[in-house]
Amino acid sequence: MRRSQAIKRILVLWMPVIGYVLQTAAYAWLWFHVYYPIVSTPTISVDGYDLGGGLKLYQNGHLLVLAIYFVLLIFASRTFGGTKVGYLKFTDAFLSQIFELVMADAISYAQISLMNNWLVPVRPMLIFLLFQIALAGGWTVLSDLLYRKVFPPRDLLIIYDEKFPPDDIIAKFNSRQDMFSVKKTLNLQDESGEVDLDRLYEECRSGGYGAVVLWDIPTPVRNKLLKFCYSESIRVYMMPKIPDVLIQGSSQMHLFDTPIYVVRDYAMKTEQRILKRTIDVVCALILTVIASPIMLVTAICIHAYDKGPVLYKQIRCTQYGREFEIMKFRSMRENAEKDGKAVLAKQNDDRITPVGHFIRKVRIDELPQLFNILKGDMSFIGPRPERPEIIAQYMEEMPEFAYRMKVKAGLAGYAQVYGKYNTTPYDKLKLDLTYIQNYSVRLDLKLMLLTLKILLKPESTEGVSENQTTAAKPHPERTDE
Repeated sequence: MRRSQAIKRILVLWMPVIGYVLQTAAYAWLWFHVYYPIVSTPTISVDGYDLGGGLKLYQNGHLLVLAIYFVLLIFASRTFGGTKVGYLKFTDAFLSQIFELVMADAISYAQISLMNNWLVPVRPMLIFLLFQIALAGGWTVLSDLLYRKVFPPRDLLIIYDEKFPPDDIIAKFNSRQDMFSVKKTLNLQDESGEVDLDRLYEECRSGGYGAVVLWDIPTPVRNKLLKFCYSESIRVYMMPKIPDVLIQGSSQMHLFDTPIYVVRDYAMKTEQRILKRTIDVVCALILTVIASPIMLVTAICIHAYDKGPVLYKQIRCTQYGREFEIMKFRSMRENAEKDGKAVLAKQNDDRITPVGHFIRKVRIDELPQLFNILKGDMSFIGPRPERPEIIAQYMEEMPEFAYRMKVKAGLAGYAQVYGKYNTTPYDKLKLDLTYIQNYSVRLDLKLMLLTLKILLKPESTEGVSENQTTAAKPHPERTDE
């Protein structure tokens, strides 16, 4: 039985490779039957010189073309994560694969055109892409079914502090019942209000759980439970605190015979700043040109609806708390904040106009921020800029909120890619700090590509719920001590 289960696990783990092989095999058909005949036959001649085609490849050349495509698929998968079937929801995994295929095919089309010294017909590639999408859909369904059969939902024990009820984390785990099943929640304190570690140890050991969730409990107790579960080979899901996130970006030194972790005050290297700024300016200029017709139509629609101003300007904070004026297309009615107080957009907010609903849904309202990027107030990737008033509210509950202003504010960011619009401020802070502590140009480029995917996910634009309109009210006494 164990051998059979092991074979199934190996098969599931090899499913991504099988997917790559299937897509590359399909591409091989396209290459040999459509594009190689084109690039190997002279098609254009000017004054006796062939400007297109005429390329002859032998076995190794063909293998190299197919190997390049295989590597492109792996690179795209590393960016969008479409092969993480089981980890991602079905729709998210399928959407990720579509982006992967579009990226790989676009680069491959450019490669073939270069080999031909002239643009090759694009129609076969588009038809092939549709076939690939259908193939990816079937592969995702099969992989998902196999994964669910081999890896049933994991039974969870949630250990929590009575100060912080676990309703939020229970709801999140219940949203992935394909992966998790919450079997029991256990208060850290017993009936007398004391922490009895032996009681907790016994429940972890004898409960038969697939994993233990340590949800927002004091660090000393959490560390003891973590070491116990590790010694008993029990999987642990742990909510990180701010210091845990800061340690993520540390580097290990071996000066002595004791490991030392170095947590540096964040500072970009000079070459990183230059490269990041260059990428910002070049991409902003290109997108401004491409999006100019969309911005023109949007401006006309906004003005035609209520004859009000097209742009909405607001004071926001960027690096080191410096204030600047952010620009967005107006999506709410005029004077939506008559009293001048900052009010976050809520779910089903009646201040949003019909035009505003659409442009917010597809993120067109953010396009004028390209000019903020060109001015140097913002970057493409970074923590989203907040209003000074809201920052003051957040810092009353979370003084660590100031850490996220070590970098320039961004049009998109880590919290927008891996969170939602209505993710709690405390969780967004941890996501932003994860970006800051792990910064690299490669991470910036990856987040820029992933931002394209989240534009198609409606939950990323939902408004905040009523209990999230202030800084960190769900956990007013939370501490990272």
